[in-house]
Amino acid sequence: MLQIRIQRNIAILSVVLFCGKMVAWYLTNSVMVLTDALESIVNVAAAFLGLFSITIAARPRDTNHPYGHGKAEFLSSAVEGSLIFIAGIVVIYQAIHQLLVPHQLQKLDIGLLIIAGAGIVNFFAGRFIEKAGKKHNSMVLVSAGNHLVSDSYSTIAILIGLALVLLTHNRWAWLDSVVAMCFAIIVMVTGYKVLRRSVAGIMDEMDIKLLNEVIDVLQKNRKPEWVDLHNLRVIQYGSMLHVDAHMTLPWYYKVAEAEKEIDLLEQLITAHFSNQVELFIHIDACMPYQCKLCALESCPVRKEPFQQQLEWKVDNIWANSKHGETPKQQA
Repeated sequence: MLQIRIQRNIAILSVVLFCGKMVAWYLTNSVMVLTDALESIVNVAAAFLGLFSITIAARPRDTNHPYGHGKAEFLSSAVEGSLIFIAGIVVIYQAIHQLLVPHQLQKLDIGLLIIAGAGIVNFFAGRFIEKAGKKHNSMVLVSAGNHLVSDSYSTIAILIGLALVLLTHNRWAWLDSVVAMCFAIIVMVTGYKVLRRSVAGIMDEMDIKLLNEVIDVLQKNRKPEWVDLHNLRVIQYGSMLHVDAHMTLPWYYKVAEAEKEIDLLEQLITAHFSNQVELFIHIDACMPYQCKLCALESCPVRKEPFQQQLEWKVDNIWANSKHGETPKQQA
C-alpha cells in the first residue's frame, strides 16, 4: 500500500535527520539547535506511530469494527500533537536555564551547515508527503507533511539566529535563548492545533469544509427526481467516507427505481472524492405538501404547482425533517 510505504520512508528519514541534528547540538551547545533536535525526536515518534496507525487503518472492517479502523489515525495524530506540545515546554525550560546560566557556544559554522541541510530535506520531503496525504485522504500523512514543512520554516529563523551569534563572536549569545523561546511557543501552538484536530475526529465533530463540499457536489448534479434530501451526515475515517442521509423520492417509485437513484448518488460522490464511499440512505416517499418544491415536470400525481426548488445548504440539509413540512404537519 502506497501510504504505508511513504510512512515507512518518513520514519527512516526522521531517524537520519534526528541523528544529524543531535550531532549539531553536541558540537554547538546551542539551545536553538536543541529546539530543532527536539522537534526531530517528535518526528521520529510520530513517524513510527503513524506507520502503526496507517497499517491498522488499512485493515478492512470486521464484526468488532463495523466502520473500519480509520480512527487509529486520529489516535496517532493526538499522540503526535501531545509530543509536539511537550517538546515546546522542554525547549522553554532549556532556554531559560541558558539565560540564567550562560555558556559559550562553539563550532557554529559546522552546526549551520548541518541544520541548513536538514531544513532543505525537511521542506521538500514535507511538501511531497503533504501532497500525497491530501491525494489519499490520509490525516496522518497530511499531519506529518505539515510538521516537516513547518519544521523547515523554523529552521530558517534558527539559522539566522545562529548566524548572528557567529558574526558577533558570541557577543549576542543571548539571542540563542530568545529565538529558541519564540519558536518553542510556535511549536506549542502547532502541537495544540494537531491535538485539537485529532480530538475533533475522535469525537466525530463535523468537518464543515467536507460537508460543504459534499453538499456542493449534490446540489450541482441534482436530479429532478431527488425531491428532497435531509438528515445528511458526513464523516471520514481514514480513506473511507461515510455518508448518511434521508432521500425523498416520488412516492410511486418501485424499489428497483429507488435503488437506481441511490446508486447514481453513490457514483456521483465516489467520482468526486476518488476514495471509498459507504452510503446509508433512507428512502422517504414524497408528501403532497412537497409538490411546490418538486421540479419533476413529468410527475403524474402532482397536487400543487411547482413554485421553487429548495437549495440545499448546511443550515437546512442536516435537520431531521422533510423540507416544506409545516409545524402542524410535523406534529
